[in-house]
Amino acid sequence: MRAIEQEIRELVTKLDAWSLAYHRDDNPIASDAEYDRALRLLRELEAENPHLLSPTSPTQRVGDKPLSEFQSVVHKMPMLSLDNAFSGEDLKAFEERNAAKLNLSKLAFCCEPKLDGVALSLVYEKGILVRAASRGDGSVGEDITHNARTIATVPLQLSINQPPPVLEVRGEVVIPRAEFAKMNERLIERGESVFQNPRNAAAGSLRQLDPRITAKRPLVFMAYSVGYSEEAQLPESHRETLNYLNELGFKTSDLIELAEGWEAAEAYVARILERRDAIGVDIDGVVVKIDSYDQQNAVGFVARAPRWAIARKFPAQEEVTRLIDVDFQVGRTGAVTPVARLEPVFVGGVTVSNATLHNADEIARLDVRVGDEVIVRRAGDVIPQIVRALADRRSEPLPKIMYPIHCPDCHSVLTRDLDEAAVRCENASGCPAQQKAALEHFVSRKAMDIDGVGEKLLHQLFDAGLIKNAADLYSLDLDTLANLERMGAKSAKKALSAIDTSKKTELPRFIYALGIREVGEATARNLSTYFGSLELLSKASRDALEAVDDVGPVVAARIHHFFNYEPNTVLVERLLDAGLHWESASNDATGDGILSDQTWVVTGKLESMSRDEAGSLIRRHGGQTAGSVSKKTDVLLAGPGAGSKLSKAQSLGITIIDEAGFLALIGEVPL
Repeated sequence: MRAIEQEIRELVTKLDAWSLAYHRDDNPIASDAEYDRALRLLRELEAENPHLLSPTSPTQRVGDKPLSEFQSVVHKMPMLSLDNAFSGEDLKAFEERNAAKLNLSKLAFCCEPKLDGVALSLVYEKGILVRAASRGDGSVGEDITHNARTIATVPLQLSINQPPPVLEVRGEVVIPRAEFAKMNERLIERGESVFQNPRNAAAGSLRQLDPRITAKRPLVFMAYSVGYSEEAQLPESHRETLNYLNELGFKTSDLIELAEGWEAAEAYVARILERRDAIGVDIDGVVVKIDSYDQQNAVGFVARAPRWAIARKFPAQEEVTRLIDVDFQVGRTGAVTPVARLEPVFVGGVTVSNATLHNADEIARLDVRVGDEVIVRRAGDVIPQIVRALADRRSEPLPKIMYPIHCPDCHSVLTRDLDEAAVRCENASGCPAQQKAALEHFVSRKAMDIDGVGEKLLHQLFDAGLIKNAADLYSLDLDTLANLERMGAKSAKKALSAIDTSKKTELPRFIYALGIREVGEATARNLSTYFGSLELLSKASRDALEAVDDVGPVVAARIHHFFNYEPNTVLVERLLDAGLHWESASNDATGDGILSDQTWVVTGKLESMSRDEAGSLIRRHGGQTAGSVSKKTDVLLAGPGAGSKLSKAQSLGITIIDEAGFLALIGEVPL
């Protein structure tokens, strides 16, 4: 028992260190697969030894049952707001006011980006997270501990040997723009309503009664101060406190700087404003604080804000313009998306003339009409959006926007599932818009990365009847390309070279490039890692597919349908015949072998290998693996602590084999 207890402690320590390196330091020291294996092993050991389960274990980030309602929390120290400054002159006045109170001519400020997220208070007792609360009205918030525990950048236990009795850490919950865009793309793929901006998405995620929903959102907590504390030996300045928080395991901004005087602070504001779009998270200004705590205490507070801090706000990223028209575009998956055509307006540093309206539900929610004045928002690289229609400015009644009933491109009748917001054209093989979009996806950087073959060239080739799908790209020759308008021999050679280079690729890229609905980069990697070969993936049952991380019943059905639909199988065969190849991820696994056509489930703790390694051996010898026992299961490989899966297999009369019998059956031992 002591050996198991020690193993659990070592796993927790290792996983915590890996998590800090990944989430706090942006410097991974372990692969995703290595982390997942260790986490699965820890979960198995804790399940077999529940008395050794700690609330600070990495496995306990999601485990609470959904709440029926939120409980109120009174903050021991109010979470105050900040006064605003809109110019350098405002900053100058801020310094002069405080310098006069302190009898100084110049002050030292700590400057940091003002994150556009949701404020969160975390309370630790003896180093253990005991409560997380929203800001609320500043005095009373809501207890959202069950959701905060799901955020990887919220430490469940502080990285300190002798923590203070009580320490409250405050910060902002944000969603990085890149993750926000991916999240909305997945929602659009599923035909669901999208989020308006990262801040709203973060706020909605934290107010979920079911923490399992919050856990699926890419939330990041970034600490910016200490609130209430007991017997905590805190540094003497704000900058040093941020370093201290980083040492405790919190993620803090890496753009924090000290500035001597308001002019240096304003210069920092200018640098951050210039880098705004590249920072990765939405910011709406810079927070300028007197760095010294002694000086902060000396100048004090006004009613609802500290005198020693101010928010230097950036120019607005919202403007008013007029909606001229709405076009309907057909995407790669057949979803018909409305695009707003606007009177050009300068917002967020660029001139905007188009904005997304997402789907029919969004148009109805906004009640926007052609001719309306509308508020347009742009933040960073996020596609401009219509935030609100100014209906009270209509001088006359305007007709509602009507969604088309036929595809704008191929004129097929459009359909809409009852559980989806998306309206779709189902004519995938005969709709030019979908075919062109599929080609653009195939050559894109994250897919086959065919440099020099862009949207214009693809459309030119398609419209000329020279290509219809991705396989046709590999049949192009120099004369065909060189004779195209505005092409020439040099550009043609470059394009052909890029096409030829793309033949040597990676299995995850190839899976992603196929454009299977709802299979993004992460899912493609998981499928590649799990099955190891395209052949095994293409033959996988729905049950086997559902055993893969991030693959649920709907995605499994999409993948299974793709590989069982003849036009798709013909396309894949043509691509392979054209010479597309990659290094095997599973020691040349094939669908033939002693376990061919068998579905296996692995459970319990094996002695000579991990369950993942056992799954790889099963697949190498032709079998398929699934995550749960069902009537379709042929064999259960059971180790000690098998539990409910063993009981279910026995009740269904499924063949059960132990580790020794499995190794004897396949005639080999794991490496």
